[in-house]
Amino acid sequence: MKKISKTILEDRFVDVVVYTILVGLTITIILPFLQVITLSMSPADVVNKTGFHIIPEKFNFLGYMQIATHDSFWWSYLVTILRTLIGTFFCVLVTILTAYPLSKEKLPFRKYIMIFIVFTMYFKGGVIPRFLLIKQLGLLNNFMVYILPELITGFALIITRNFFMEIPNSLEEAAKIDGASNMKVLFSVYLPVSKPVVATISLWYAVYHWNAWVDNLFFVTNEKLFTLQYMLRNIILSGQNLDADMDPNLVIHTETMKMAALVLSIIPIVSIYPFIQKYFVKGMLVGSVKG
Repeated sequence: MKKISKTILEDRFVDVVVYTILVGLTITIILPFLQVITLSMSPADVVNKTGFHIIPEKFNFLGYMQIATHDSFWWSYLVTILRTLIGTFFCVLVTILTAYPLSKEKLPFRKYIMIFIVFTMYFKGGVIPRFLLIKQLGLLNNFMVYILPELITGFALIITRNFFMEIPNSLEEAAKIDGASNMKVLFSVYLPVSKPVVATISLWYAVYHWNAWVDNLFFVTNEKLFTLQYMLRNIILSGQNLDADMDPNLVIHTETMKMAALVLSIIPIVSIYPFIQKYFVKGMLVGSVKG
């Protein structure tokens, strides 16, 4: 009886420690997020005050107006949406098409192919060789420079491959007995049971494409192809405290513009994340178990 009571006390102690840590982590996430939202809608005199700004004292949406009325803001938003949709679709497609054969033990030289893939995760060619390659391919100032060089990543490929390796071979054998080809097996047998890993890598690729701006900096000078993140970077770098006859209610603080830009840029990703979260954990766990 004492042993059972001791076990219960230990379990409760562990629960208290775990929940305390989780609450602490939650607070560290929520507080900065509230700070960003509050500063994005606060006037300059509030922003200049020291300390946390969790609850808005005054409301001023000039920061949002300054960002949203910028000449190329909404066009760059459209470019980024197209980049994210097209890029994510083709990245997921290529990752799946590559992971499927690599999940088969009978694939020749599979071990060496995987070694090469892992090698690319740790060693890169650098900016200059990458620029020269992009230039030779004719992708400078081309929308496809956002898509083709980033079609696949080693980590997403490994996660997807490992997930496919967990699918019973009996499903594939049954389909092939019915005359199904390899492509038919992949899209009719594997994909319907692979929603968790597909949702996981889709989120990774979507977040990458949505946040990317370095390739825009190096390879694109045409303003019609500027992405949202690159446009916001330019707005923020060129932003100054805009004084309107020293009226504190009409001053747009640079920090307010930064926070407003940040809020506007994360809305789409934050909106879709709750719908795929239930697949995310399962995709990560199953895809990372088997080597």
